[in-house]
Amino acid sequence: MSSYNSLEHAASSYLRSAMHQPVRWHEWSTEAFALAAEEDKPVLLDIGAVWCHWCHVMDRESYEDASLAEVINEHFVAVKVDRDERPDVDSRYQAAVQAMSGQGGWPLTAILTPDGRPFFGGTYFPRDDRYGRPGFERVLRTLADVWKSKRGDALETAGSVLAAIEHGESFSGRGGSLGLELIDKLAASAVNQFDPRNGGFGTQPKFPHPAALDLLIDLASRTGNEAAKQAAAVTLSKMAAGGIYDHLGGGFHRYSVDDRWVVPHFEKMLYDNAELLKNYVHAFQSFVDPEFARVAKDIVRWMDEWLTDRELGGFYASQDADVSLDDDGDYFTWTLEEAAAVLTENEMAVAGLFFDIGEMGDMHHNPKKNVLHVKYTVDEVAQRLSRSVDEVRRDLESAKKKLYAARLLRTTPFVDKTIYTSWNALAVSAYLEASQVLQLAAPRDFALKTLDRILREGWSTEVGLAHVIAYSDQQQARQRVAGVLDDYAFLVHACVDAWQATGEMRYYNVAMELGDAMVARFYDATGGGFFDTETPTGEVLGALVARRKPLQDTPTPAGNPSAAAALLRLEALSGREDFREKAEDTLEHFGGIVEHFGLYAGTYGLALARLLLAPVQVVVIGSDEHAPQLAAMATARYAVNKSVIALRREQVLAENLPPVLAETLPALPMLREQGSFAVVCQGNSCQPPTRNAEELLRELSGV
Repeated sequence: MSSYNSLEHAASSYLRSAMHQPVRWHEWSTEAFALAAEEDKPVLLDIGAVWCHWCHVMDRESYEDASLAEVINEHFVAVKVDRDERPDVDSRYQAAVQAMSGQGGWPLTAILTPDGRPFFGGTYFPRDDRYGRPGFERVLRTLADVWKSKRGDALETAGSVLAAIEHGESFSGRGGSLGLELIDKLAASAVNQFDPRNGGFGTQPKFPHPAALDLLIDLASRTGNEAAKQAAAVTLSKMAAGGIYDHLGGGFHRYSVDDRWVVPHFEKMLYDNAELLKNYVHAFQSFVDPEFARVAKDIVRWMDEWLTDRELGGFYASQDADVSLDDDGDYFTWTLEEAAAVLTENEMAVAGLFFDIGEMGDMHHNPKKNVLHVKYTVDEVAQRLSRSVDEVRRDLESAKKKLYAARLLRTTPFVDKTIYTSWNALAVSAYLEASQVLQLAAPRDFALKTLDRILREGWSTEVGLAHVIAYSDQQQARQRVAGVLDDYAFLVHACVDAWQATGEMRYYNVAMELGDAMVARFYDATGGGFFDTETPTGEVLGALVARRKPLQDTPTPAGNPSAAAALLRLEALSGREDFREKAEDTLEHFGGIVEHFGLYAGTYGLALARLLLAPVQVVVIGSDEHAPQLAAMATARYAVNKSVIALRREQVLAENLPPVLAETLPALPMLREQGSFAVVCQGNSCQPPTRNAEELLRELSGV
């Protein structure tokens, strides 16, 4: 008889990590809920992720405890869900637990009726009473008793909580006007929470908020808003100096537990790094600070090294924070002795000052462990050590290489190699933008390789889009996980970005197919806006019966404004008025309430800017030595409504262009001459072409 539970047949890394536990776990399935009904038991639902530290703590303390497993197996049917694999399940039960307890997060622990309606919920529970929290065994025994002796109360709670789930993000907030002043209000909300001393928004814990940062960068570039510029630039600079940034390997950890960005939660997520890569690229475009370009390249370096399938294409999902439950970021942190052991005396003197490596470090579990963060500038270190800036810079670079080489000898935290469509699409777009602005060929090539794989393995016009392309151990799913709104919306953006980068019509054509499919599968033709999942058919399990229209960035861009922005980009190329109407209707759907979301409505603000500002397309035609200069000028200053399109001369034929450009570009007289040139089109008209980079910059400053 197998010593494993049924999760040994799961494909998800998170679920498979629990297959040896004595709890009789089930995957989210019709069979699990049918068993609960048959045995008249409530369902214990655990939702977590492979990168989630406290999920593994609860696994070890509670679910690997044989005596507690007996209680669970006797009184409950246990269901475990990977939140990355099933965002539709997670979002609904998060809303439920927030309605019941006032807080959410992972691990998410909920008790459900046999038909999946929650009547109790929380997050992490210790095995026994401590931290001011009731012990998990006491909680479970109490709830088992409630189910048997006070079932009416449980069912009443379940009914009201299900209503709260649906209300959570399905409100209609029509009203008010969709004007630029609404964007100003959203930006002002972020600026009001800006921490001028440390960067970021609010107090600890601090999250990056990439969409809000892009909104501020766009506003600063477009209007000269100094407060928006300060909030974005200071935040990005402080984050890049903080411990939330990996100064040796590159890339960013998920968030900071303190308000100075020093001590992070050490897991590294694909979606965070993809969106932050865009932030640093956009900040470099607008503020021309070379430090922003350096950080962007460093994010690409880390993603290339750790999160990419170099052979097939594809971006992996995440890297864990810890190697075991007994450490807390030990892989990423250093004692003074550990650093001194691999550095020369001069290197240690420089690195110790620059990165604030001391006898007393930053970590609670081991006070000697230091999180590398920038305390002094290179110039300040040189002054303190009475050495030249060049010498300090040389020793610092040498120290970083040696520390990274030493770190690579440590046991590496687990990398979840699952390939999710939505997160990959975000990364494809980020790589293409970085390639274009920083003029790097390799990220472009890898982005296109990845996009081709996603489309080849995940998309079919008949069946739709898959949410998961491949699992961590390359297992194919036993059953396909259907794409959600995010998968479609983000992939439309990635395909449009790929068309802009290559001029290959296959990317434009599939973007249009995906746009049509997104509308057909998710758009609410009656009430307006987009549901996050397709209309259910057949039996619907648990809270999936609740329909939701996501507006809030979480921290990935919210589905509704992302979908609206995707349709607006397609309309700008195709002239499809129906796409614009649905985008406008979607933004109107939330127009009356969106300002209350402030910092969490950055994606909405960016989509609204696309709606209200005429699209600007800068087309660089040709491939001689002047083309890169024109492209560099074209990308100067980030603007959400600006696209830079690279075309070879032979691609400028009506049959090779989207309808809007096919009407204007093939008639340009410069096509009959030699040499590269650029043309700026705004709305339905184009300015005269130019070969002069400075002239192009002047033209763009007037749009």
